[in-house]
Amino acid sequence: MTTDISADTKIFERRESQVRSYCRAFDAVFTTAKGSTLYDTDGHAYTDFLSGCSSLNYGHNDPDMKAALIDHITEDGIAHALDMYTSPKAAFLETFERLILAPRGMDHKVMMTGPTGANAVESAIKLARKVTGRTNVISFTNGFHGMTLGALSLTGNSGKRGGAGVTLGDVTHLPFEGSLGDDVDTLAMIETMLGNDSSGIDAPAAIILELVQGEGGLNAASRTWVEGIARLAKQHGAMLIVDDIQAGIGRTGDFFSFDDMDIQPDMITLAKSLSGFGLPFALTLIRPELDIWKPAEHNGTFRGNTHAFVTAKTALEKFWADDAFKTQVAEKAKVLTQRLTRIADLIPGARLKGRGMMQGVDTGNGDLAAAICAEAFTRGLIIETSGAEDEVVKVLAPLTTPMDQFTEGLDTLETAARASVDIKIAAE
Repeated sequence: MTTDISADTKIFERRESQVRSYCRAFDAVFTTAKGSTLYDTDGHAYTDFLSGCSSLNYGHNDPDMKAALIDHITEDGIAHALDMYTSPKAAFLETFERLILAPRGMDHKVMMTGPTGANAVESAIKLARKVTGRTNVISFTNGFHGMTLGALSLTGNSGKRGGAGVTLGDVTHLPFEGSLGDDVDTLAMIETMLGNDSSGIDAPAAIILELVQGEGGLNAASRTWVEGIARLAKQHGAMLIVDDIQAGIGRTGDFFSFDDMDIQPDMITLAKSLSGFGLPFALTLIRPELDIWKPAEHNGTFRGNTHAFVTAKTALEKFWADDAFKTQVAEKAKVLTQRLTRIADLIPGARLKGRGMMQGVDTGNGDLAAAICAEAFTRGLIIETSGAEDEVVKVLAPLTTPMDQFTEGLDTLETAARASVDIKIAAE
């Protein structure tokens, strides 16, 4: 039985904090969801090109995950166990080892952190400082790593940093690939700065990066640049931390965003679609020799999530036991590139950004990007912006979206873009 609140939505304005954000762009009251479709209290259907900011890579209410979770609950399966041994945890770890780590020759330890990506990032930088005895961490312009103070210190966006209320230190922000223009070799610049004892950059404990910057505007680093950063990290005794919270778990093509690159991250942070079902679940992968934690030195009441163990195991078995899912994602990514290129051609100066199923159109104008997303919503498509000025229209459709619904959603986006550009031109 559900409570019908469609008659009075004033409760949100009356009682919920002003910090709420997504509901300001999508003002429907949602009640149910299945696959790539959300439904509101009025029965309207919306195609989801947001996916809980990549927390729902496998869509809403996957039937196999749902059945596994229901069975676990109805059989009085463990709901909460701190970090004690449980059979669901063992089953998840064994499956993760067999399907993800072993095929890649990875021997990383799995650290269960608190349930958010920010907590995984906090644990990684904390451990890097513990291992190296250094304090400085290098992150990159336009990077986003979370909103807790340690993670926020790594984040570049001034608006988000402004909410901290304190100084955010012990971090050096260096230019991401392409951030200073196509003619500037930021890798060479970083190499020079790290090799110069008078650059003012303290020896780093870690270098943390997203291979595709989700909130920063879908800036995608090249293989050459990423491998160069990995080389510099090793050369200078810094831990290489790959933040795969948004770009991982199939979003950029394979389970990890670096799977086709010659790097060996010291640590990898995962969250968002890790549970497969939208349940809170995060972890940090750590090379075994770096796992020098003392018991409970980094803990939390909700480290690990037993219900998420159940759904994550099912997701791994369903989507990662062979290459079928990866192949389907690659096919959709090609379609996405073609269609977004066509949409970019509608907008003077616009360009395509991103990689895999994590692509978008940089409109060069935050107001225009917002107008396109707003117009799309009126036509039944949920999609958001990203970038320093919210200038990128960002597609994060569930990876399982049926091709016909996917192309229909892209049709809607193209119509919304065309209408918004026409309005902008008329206004000028």
